[in-house]
Amino acid sequence: MIPDDDPVDLEPLGDFLDSARAPEACMDLSELDGFLAGLAVGPDPVPPEEWLPMVWDDEDPEFEDQAEADLILGTMFARYNEITDGLDSDEPGYDPVYWQDATGRTVVEDWAVGFMRAVGMRREAWEGVLETAEGAKLFIPIVAVASLSSPDIEPEDIGISAPDMDELLAHADTVLAACVVGLHVFWRERSATTRPRLTIPASRTRKPH
Repeated sequence: MIPDDDPVDLEPLGDFLDSARAPEACMDLSELDGFLAGLAVGPDPVPPEEWLPMVWDDEDPEFEDQAEADLILGTMFARYNEITDGLDSDEPGYDPVYWQDATGRTVVEDWAVGFMRAVGMRREAWEGVLETAEGAKLFIPIVAVASLSSPDIEPEDIGISAPDMDELLAHADTVLAACVVGLHVFWRERSATTRPRLTIPASRTRKPH
């Protein structure tokens, strides 16, 4: 479970990502949460200076002032720390950020796409997850859900039958969270590398435009 501290308030971050002052093709909040989860559980650490440009689609956000820059980046880093703290706790857990559409359906595709973008940053290292049945069982559901955003990919292309895909989607909100916890254990059993907590040095904040 996530520690008893108050959860990170993600509303200012979500509002900024949806605003006209964020790059048009930047990540939305759910995609970002999947991305941060992928970074947190992966086989190798990825420094913020490498992954932050991907959040913003290699463009500069237009912060009103330094205080807003600190708030947005601070919230992003705090969420990353919250994820790692939850996974490293005595009762590991992770609560993903998903959307709900107008019908009340939980939308998980954005989250899965974000996770896979984190995988892409260390693709060769991640290939090891498919070398065992245990790892593949944890990883393939995320790949399958992310593939829904690629119209050229069918479930059968990644080894999942249509009925199994329907079953996965029926429970994807909880299955994906369980996969994150399992992947955290999978990689930590194979690597002693820890994830440092993130803070915001002044050199990392972007000046207002």
